[in-house]
Amino acid sequence: MIIFFFYIIIISIGSIKCRDSNNLVTKQSALFVFGDSVFDAGNNNYIATLPSFRSNYWPYGQTTFKFPTGRVSNGRLIPDFIAEYAWLPLIPPNLQPSNGYNQLTYGVNFASAGAGALVGTFPGMVIDLRTQLNNFKKVEKMLKSKLGEAEGKKIISRAVYLFSFGGNDYQFPFVTNSSIFQFISKEKYVDFVVGNVTDVIKEVYKIGGRKFGILNMGAFDCAPASLIGDRIKIGSCFKPVTELISLHNNKLLNSLRRLEHELFGFKYALHDFQTSLSERINNPSKYGFKEVKKACCGSGPLRGINTCGGRMGLSQSYELCENVTDYFFFDPFHLTEKVHQQIAELIWSGPTNVTRPYNLKALFELN
Repeated sequence: MIIFFFYIIIISIGSIKCRDSNNLVTKQSALFVFGDSVFDAGNNNYIATLPSFRSNYWPYGQTTFKFPTGRVSNGRLIPDFIAEYAWLPLIPPNLQPSNGYNQLTYGVNFASAGAGALVGTFPGMVIDLRTQLNNFKKVEKMLKSKLGEAEGKKIISRAVYLFSFGGNDYQFPFVTNSSIFQFISKEKYVDFVVGNVTDVIKEVYKIGGRKFGILNMGAFDCAPASLIGDRIKIGSCFKPVTELISLHNNKLLNSLRRLEHELFGFKYALHDFQTSLSERINNPSKYGFKEVKKACCGSGPLRGINTCGGRMGLSQSYELCENVTDYFFFDPFHLTEKVHQQIAELIWSGPTNVTRPYNLKALFELN
């Protein structure tokens, strides 16, 4: 309780420092978040979807918040830590009913668990990337309407835009037993995914955004759910997804380099999420983990069946580990808060071999 109270004081001081006498944000960079379950702070709580696309039930949120917030973890996510490092309050879900324009001046989280860069990834169940962009445009108009054109533009241009997409697009064909790769090459499929992300980044740039933080595709081919994907080789990373991840990360890097040359003032911080996760999976004790294959919460082999909290039907039983800080994965697909904090630190102030050409701290410090 004392720690929580101290944290509130720190956030309050940060809020005071970044406001002028007119009670408008003028110096602090806002944070706008686009993505999937890696970033979703609870938007799926407010849409009509299946329980498997929500995490608003116990034991999600058990560690920090002590109740389920909709975050797909036991506690905070990467954007929560980034906000803390940037002296911002927690960035709220866009669909949270209590949001007011004063809160929106610090930024908004548009992410949706299960979302893809492709509109055909879990259609009707999630908020896809294009819809997230449209939601951002509504917020941008609201800020300009409430604060005035000049102040609204200032917030948009100084903000940092955080993106995480791809995982659901590459899992979707396999979890739905799709035959898409009989009709299209894997390389062309990845081109569509990366192309959609690139197009949205360009749209945000046209609106006024200049500073972008992007995660490449993490090593989720080695998540517990993926480790049981091949029934013949249980415990091995799922190679069909491994190939897609490799293609995605190469094409994403090339795309960002092109944007850097094409768009004046475009700055980005690309975090090598794949390497960061793989390094910890391969050397767990070095980073304070005891279990990197079995999920903390789930059922079946390696707790790799996604029943945590009753996700596949609220009456379902599931197993829950005793000490979550020992675990790398909280549920069959998603990371624990401890991992999120380690990755957030690398994104925020990591060296150029993991986050390049800028890190987020540098982007937040740019005017």
